[in-house]
Order: sequence, then structure tokens, then C-alpha cells
Amino acid sequence: MTQQKESVVTPERFASGMTYEEWMQKIDRNQKQFEENYEEMSISEEDAQALKKLVQQPNGPAYCLVLGEAWCPDVFRGLPVIQRMAEVSGMELRAFLRDENTDIMAEYLKGGEHESIPAVVFYDRNHNEIAHWIERPAKANEELPELAKLTAPLRNADITPEERKQHIQAYVDFQHGSTWAGWRDATVTEIRELLEERCR
Repeated sequence: MTQQKESVVTPERFASGMTYEEWMQKIDRNQKQFEENYEEMSISEEDAQALKKLVQQPNGPAYCLVLGEAWCPDVFRGLPVIQRMAEVSGMELRAFLRDENTDIMAEYLKGGEHESIPAVVFYDRNHNEIAHWIERPAKANEELPELAKLTAPLRNADITPEERKQHIQAYVDFQHGSTWAGWRDATVTEIRELLEERCR
């Protein structure tokens, strides 16, 4: 078995991170979006029981680190989902701002080069890394063209203020629709499957 490279995230560094409540007090934008995604997200009983079972295993996910920034839609959708998962399972979550923790980000570059967020890392109770998950679920990647159609007109320099307002409202509506909700649900499914695979 290949020895795991030593991480900059020691148990002490992990403990220095923010709780979700502290994150909400610290961020300077999009509090409403975080709150809405948290309130609109619920974990199914099946997923809740599966996550609890995972956390109770000796090699299960006791700790969860989330690296993000408040301006990012993948973060204001994803972090509330991870917080809900932590709440129902008993995992301890700590959040870190990416731009203040570039050394952590360097360990979890998407494809080895992109500083994609959120980056979510799971550790067992001995602080050994179990798995990490980055940015968004595959379902969201497949359905991103739906979102691109809504945001593309906003890059048009000739757009009128009224048209801009309409397109922004359509984007906001999208964030309260079934596709966006499906991305939240897919996040739970992907992470649960990942942890079940790694904690066998």
C-alpha cells in the first residue's frame, strides 16, 4: 500500500476551521443564498441512516473539511448540503476560506490544476483521509447547459437594463427550481456512494 503523503491539515489545523455557524457570520455576501439552500435541503431517512452507519464504523468519516468562498454558486449550494449531511450523521464539519488557505487548496486541485470549490475532504477518527470530493456532482456537469442558456445573455454588452433584470430573475428562479434541487440531491448520493466505497 502506498504511504499517504503528509497533509498540511493536521488535527490542530482542522480544529482551527470554522463551524457552519461561524462561516455564516464571517462571509460578506450571499448569506441569503446559503440560508435558502440550507432550508430547502432535506436528507432522506434512507440517506440519513446510511450516513449514520458510515460514521459509526471504526474507519468511518468522523470529520469533514470544506474549502470554499462565499461568491461561488457551487459553494452556496453545496456547503449547506454538506452541513445537513454532517448534522444527520454526527460528522464534525469545519469550513475554510480557499483564498486564505492556499496550501490546503494545493492538495486538492481538480485534475491536478484547477482550484475548484467546494473541495470536501473526509477523515476518520484518527484523522486519516478517507476520500475527497470536488466542486459539483456529475449530474450538475451534465445539466450545466441549461444554466448556460440563462446566463449567456448577461455577457451581451448591448443588453438593456430591463432585459438584464429579466435574465437575472430567470437565474434566481433557476436556483429555486427542480434542476438545482436535483443537484443538491445528487451531491448527497455521490458522496454517500464514495464513502460507502472507501469505508468497506
